[in-house]
Amino acid sequence: MAYHSTKNQMIKTKGKATTRKPKGLTDAQKKQLKEAEKTHTKKHIDLMKKLMKGGMSFSKAHNEALKKVGK
Repeated sequence: MAYHSTKNQMIKTKGKATTRKPKGLTDAQKKQLKEAEKTHTKKHIDLMKKLMKGGMSFSKAHNEALKKVGK
């Protein structure tokens, strides 16, 4: 069996490549972002949304946004 890696996950396949398309945000993620909007800039929130749609967790996206654009 072949192993193909995507950004954050290893996908086990039987000889054929698979790709996963980024999905939208879950209801829980939307709720967390709504709370974060109270204390963070639009630029910070927009970067977090982009990262989360790419498969990153809320906390990892938050830390990455803090490093790149600040609060």
